[in-house]
Amino acid sequence: MPSIELILIAASLLIIFSILASKLATRMGVPALLLFLGVGMLAGADGPGGIFFDNPWLTQSIGVIALALILFAGGLDTHWPDIRPVLGKGVALATAGVLITALSVGLLGHLVLGWPLREAILLGAIISSTDAAAVFAVLRGRGLRLKKPVQSLLELESGSNDPMAVFLTIGMIALITQPGRSEIDLIPMFIQQMAVGTLAGYGAGRLGVRLLNSLHLEYDGLYSVLTLTLALLSYAGTTVLGGNGFLAVYLAGIVMGNRPFIHQRSLIRFHDGLSWLMQITMFLTLGLQVFPSELPAIIPTGLLVAGFLIFIARPLAVFLVLLPVRQPWREKVFIAWVGLRGAAPIILATFPLLAGLPEAETIFNLVFFIVLTSVLLQGTLIAPAARYLGVEDKTPVPPPFPLEIASGEPAMVNYLEEFTLPPASPLVGKQILELGLPSGALVVLLRRKKGLTIPSGGMTLEEGDSLLVLAQGEAQEAARRILQRTAS
Repeated sequence: MPSIELILIAASLLIIFSILASKLATRMGVPALLLFLGVGMLAGADGPGGIFFDNPWLTQSIGVIALALILFAGGLDTHWPDIRPVLGKGVALATAGVLITALSVGLLGHLVLGWPLREAILLGAIISSTDAAAVFAVLRGRGLRLKKPVQSLLELESGSNDPMAVFLTIGMIALITQPGRSEIDLIPMFIQQMAVGTLAGYGAGRLGVRLLNSLHLEYDGLYSVLTLTLALLSYAGTTVLGGNGFLAVYLAGIVMGNRPFIHQRSLIRFHDGLSWLMQITMFLTLGLQVFPSELPAIIPTGLLVAGFLIFIARPLAVFLVLLPVRQPWREKVFIAWVGLRGAAPIILATFPLLAGLPEAETIFNLVFFIVLTSVLLQGTLIAPAARYLGVEDKTPVPPPFPLEIASGEPAMVNYLEEFTLPPASPLVGKQILELGLPSGALVVLLRRKKGLTIPSGGMTLEEGDSLLVLAQGEAQEAARRILQRTAS
């Protein structure tokens, strides 16, 4: 048994190598998770590192905790005004889209590969969710931004489709291990998981904001401890109550992130850094768990399933779900293409291992290979696809305001907020005094192409202006409603 010092040295070096690998990934234009997994595989038993690690329970436990914290951080950084216009489409893709993907891959596995139908659908369920972090990491590395509707839809779908994939995976395992059960039994299970998850997530988010703003802790560092604990409690408590813990923790993050609370910016930064640590830890562990020497045997099957998933199942799900809504076909094609698979499918692939299913090892290796294929093929072509399909947002991004308020007093809880007027804004051409801002809101700084200025009430707003608004209490919500209006 190695000493704790040696374990810490090995873990620290692996994390440092992974961080350095992320820099290389940015330059190469591939998702960092690919190189994180590569570092783990090189450190494993089949690589030069020679670390033998074969513990599905520990792998799953680390993955579940990491995924919960990643979803919470994603929720905190999700802006409700951005996702509200695409809420229906995003929820449909995260539920019906995941189901269509799982069933499509299941039919392929049953009809072409000869797998039992339930085992084939289980494979489809495991690989049915997408990874937003991988997509936007590639775009940031290439200096690309997507048009707002496309970016918001992809963020919402990828952040919210893990709960559906988890439900389908657990449900199919239950049907396989309990042959007497029927698929009809999954309907009440689905309703319970989603209903409890939604209520618990909303309640946890509201409770979190109330606690943060009312406790008046003596030590600022305890606020990050509190939010971390709330995230873990949201997941675990909801799961124990029979709900979907991943849905709950994601919703809790959204609810908290869209309400003012003390130290909001610093806490969002803390959870963003924690999210990166969780991603690295999760990918390294998954890389250690896989044995590359076992992968060649499943390459033909893996290529078949990966190709079907990328070119048939994912586009079918996207176009069927978005058929009733008006959206340019180029955007639909791009959304279909960027359905990258990430860490969630590999984590879900450990569930059959712990359930003792006969094909569990094959499923795990297949899923790992499919994720690698998806990242290599789709990940490297995201940037060219965005340019070719015309979904790239070429609007210059202004630098952030050189001002930030950090206060421990609840009366000044992060009420400093920035608003940028889009081209369609009905506020363009109006004077600031004509906006109708409440008495508790004040435009303290305005930025346009010429630079920063302290505005007067008679200043006329122009397209692309960024306003820094200081507001307190109910005035903040009123100011948001006014400044985030778009032309109807």
